[in-house]
Amino acid sequence: MHTNCSFLLMARRAAAFSFLIAGTVSGTWAQQTSSATPTVQSGAQAPLLLAATAPVDLASASAASSVGSSTVSWSSSSSSSSDALASSSSSLDISPGVSALDASQPPPRRRYGRPNYADSHTNADGSSKFAFMGGAGLTSPVANSGIYLTPNYVFQVGGGRNWSKKFGVLFQFDYNHFGFQGSTLANQEIVENNFINAFNLANPGADIPPLSGLDGTSHVWSFTLDPTFTFYTGEKYDAYAVGGVGFYHKTANFFVPSTQEACSIYGCYEYAANETVDDYTSNAPGFNGGMGITYKPSRFSGERFYLEGRIVFVDNSTRAASSTNLYPPNANQTYYVPVTFGLRF
Repeated sequence: MHTNCSFLLMARRAAAFSFLIAGTVSGTWAQQTSSATPTVQSGAQAPLLLAATAPVDLASASAASSVGSSTVSWSSSSSSSSDALASSSSSLDISPGVSALDASQPPPRRRYGRPNYADSHTNADGSSKFAFMGGAGLTSPVANSGIYLTPNYVFQVGGGRNWSKKFGVLFQFDYNHFGFQGSTLANQEIVENNFINAFNLANPGADIPPLSGLDGTSHVWSFTLDPTFTFYTGEKYDAYAVGGVGFYHKTANFFVPSTQEACSIYGCYEYAANETVDDYTSNAPGFNGGMGITYKPSRFSGERFYLEGRIVFVDNSTRAASSTNLYPPNANQTYYVPVTFGLRF
């Protein structure tokens, strides 16, 4: 009986020791297996600048997956180390990661410069190649011209070519209308009546009545080529200088009030009209120069209001008084200053 109890005690101790040894070996094997198994984190990424060039060493990955006699395979069915390597190569796909990393790279640096808008209607700096303008205002004779002419109105139209925002050339038509000073008209009436009296004396039977209430107007129209340079550009206001040269035609027209008769199918009637008694013309080259400002109602507007002042010189050739030239001042050199307001587009 005592012998049986001792045997049972020794058996229980041997069994407990066996279970302890088995547990220790099993835990050690499990730790080695877990440390050798590669862990792939779904969110992990290689460094941003080296991801596209870092090679993947599949051999070292395969070696690291084997510990002792145990081989950890990345595929679900592998029977040999070569099959494990092939399966590992097929299961480890890094191309999506490389594409994602390439997509996250900053774009190549772009070179910026002045934008180029050049086409058939626009210059390289964004300005329109074509320009048009029209305006009206007041014109005043100056210097010697102010002795016999009075201020009146002016209108102008033009169009041309812009080479940039700062420089353009316009082909322009201007019409400047003037009146005559009262002293000029009174003196001219005397000159005209003296001529009529002399003609009546030289031609018996000619009974031309003397003039009364002589009036008249003068005007200068011109075609000029005008370069324009914009020396200041703002968000809404610009300032420019302009000069030009061209052909100028100057006229003087004298008339008296009269009564005219007109007839139609309904009968005849009388009406008041001016009857021209004398007129003169003079053609000459001329020059102009001045400055102006423009205003844009909106920063995106292509139209601009302008206010401009110029001085004009017409190089008329002086003519002496004669029986065919009773008004020599029409051939005098002409000076006047037009101030105009209008629209450029």
